[in-house]
Amino acid sequence: MLAVQPKEAVPVKASPAGSYPPSLDWRRIVEPVMPFLGEVAAQLEEQIGTFHPDLREHARYALTSQGKQLRPALVALAGRSFGDLNSDHVTAAVIVEMVHLATLVHDDIMDEAAVRRSRPTVAQRWGNEQAVLLGDCLFAHALKLAAGFPTTEVCRAVAEATKNVCSGEILQTQRRFQVNLAQRDYLQMLALKTGELFALSCDLGAFLSGVRGEPRAALRDYGMALGTAYQLHDDCVDLFGSERKAGKSLGTDLAKGKLTLPTILALARASTADRAELEELLLKWDHARLPRLRELLEIYEAGEGAQTELHRFLSHARQRLEFIGPAGSQEELASLLDYLAQLSGGLGVANQN
Repeated sequence: MLAVQPKEAVPVKASPAGSYPPSLDWRRIVEPVMPFLGEVAAQLEEQIGTFHPDLREHARYALTSQGKQLRPALVALAGRSFGDLNSDHVTAAVIVEMVHLATLVHDDIMDEAAVRRSRPTVAQRWGNEQAVLLGDCLFAHALKLAAGFPTTEVCRAVAEATKNVCSGEILQTQRRFQVNLAQRDYLQMLALKTGELFALSCDLGAFLSGVRGEPRAALRDYGMALGTAYQLHDDCVDLFGSERKAGKSLGTDLAKGKLTLPTILALARASTADRAELEELLLKWDHARLPRLRELLEIYEAGEGAQTELHRFLSHARQRLEFIGPAGSQEELASLLDYLAQLSGGLGVANQN
C-alpha cells in the first residue's frame, strides 16, 4: 500500500467553536491515572502467557502495540470521577483495550496497511491469515475475562459493544465508493466503529464505581460523543496529516474507497463540474493527485466544515458532563475534550513536516 506523504498542505481552519487552553499535554492530563495505566499494561503483558507457546510472540506484538491508552484512561477517569479505583477497573480497562487492539489487527488487514504505530502491522509481519485468527483470539480472550466478573452485565456490555464495532466496519465496507453517502450515515458508522468503545470505557468505569441512572447514562453519552469526534479527527488526519507524525500508513481511506466527512462535504457543496472531478478522483484514486483533491477541499471549505462538526460533538460531550451530578468530578474528563480540540486545530501546514 502506498502511503500518502504530501509535499504541500491545505490548512484546515480551526472552528470558532473550539475554545481551549493552549499547550495541553497528554501526559499531564493522564498523570493522575498513570499508576493505573501501568497496572493495565502489566496485566496485558500477563495475558500473553495464556496463549499457546507458539503464538506468544504474536500476542506480545499485538498487545504491546499500545498508543496513548486512551480507552483505559477513560475507564480510569470515569471511575475516578466518583471515587477510588480498584482492581475491577483495571480488568475492565484491559478488556476494552484488548478488544480495541483486536480491531486494529483486523482493520490493518482490510486497509492493507503496512505500518501501525511506526512499526509493521501484524498482517505485514505474519500475513493476513494469521492476523485474522490472532484478532479472533484477542476478541475471544477479552470476552473470557469479561465473563469472570460476578455480574453478567460487564460481559453483556462488552459483547454488545464488540458487535457494534464490527457492524460499523461492515457498514463502512458495504458503502465504499458510494459518492452519494449521506453525512448522517457516515456519522452513524463512526459512532458504531469508534464511539462504542469510548462509550463502553466510560460506562464500565462508572458502573464499577457504583454509578447508576442519569450520571452513568451521561458518562456513556460523553464517551460516545468524544469517540465520534476522535474518529472524525482521525479521518481528517488521513487527508491532511503526515505519516511520520501519525505513526501509521496514511491515505488508506481514499485508496479503499472510504468517503470521510471532508470529501462528503465537498461533494455536497461542489459545482456540477467540480463534483464530476471529485467523483473521478475518489473512484479512481491515485495518491499523486492528492494536491488537486486538497485544492478542491479548500475551495469548498470541507476541512473547516469537518472541524465544525467535530466541535459540535465536543460541545455535546461537554454538556453531558454537566449531568454527572455534584458527586462527580468533571475537570479531568473535560480536559480530554480540550486536548482533542487542540489536536484537531493543529491539522494543517505544521502537521506536514
